[in-house]
Amino acid sequence: TSGLGQRLSEFVGVKASDGESVWIVRPGQNMEKFRYSGELTQEGVTEFIAGWRAGTLEKTLKSAEVPDYNDDPVKIVVGKNFEDVVMNNDKYVLLEFYAPWCGHCKKLAPIWDDLGEEFEANDSIVIGKIDATANDFEAHAEVRGFPTLLFYPA
Repeated sequence: TSGLGQRLSEFVGVKASDGESVWIVRPGQNMEKFRYSGELTQEGVTEFIAGWRAGTLEKTLKSAEVPDYNDDPVKIVVGKNFEDVVMNNDKYVLLEFYAPWCGHCKKLAPIWDDLGEEFEANDSIVIGKIDATANDFEAHAEVRGFPTLLFYPA
């Protein structure tokens, strides 16, 4: 795939290695995506669509892999650990949503690292960052530009 098809599949989170697949994508502010994971049969796809209409399907979230090592002063947050690191804990979290290609984000990076070092010894505060181009997250954040900095209270 190339051109518009490639950009759309990257945006949705579809990889060529996924092979043939069926997706339902609901565009909007919090674009929702649902991926059919069963055997491609008429009955299976019909049940998938019925589940979507009934609102019983789980959303498919794009996520980088959770890092094996995450003990740096600035914690790496990805789609798969967003809930645990940001939402379901008893810590204050200051999170940077960034894009790797963003010039403002690159300029902020050393300052953000310094901030992480400043608060590293404080067990009640997490300074984190998430690549918002490679990870989806539930509607706990509205990211309209980069960088976006959000505070999540304990």
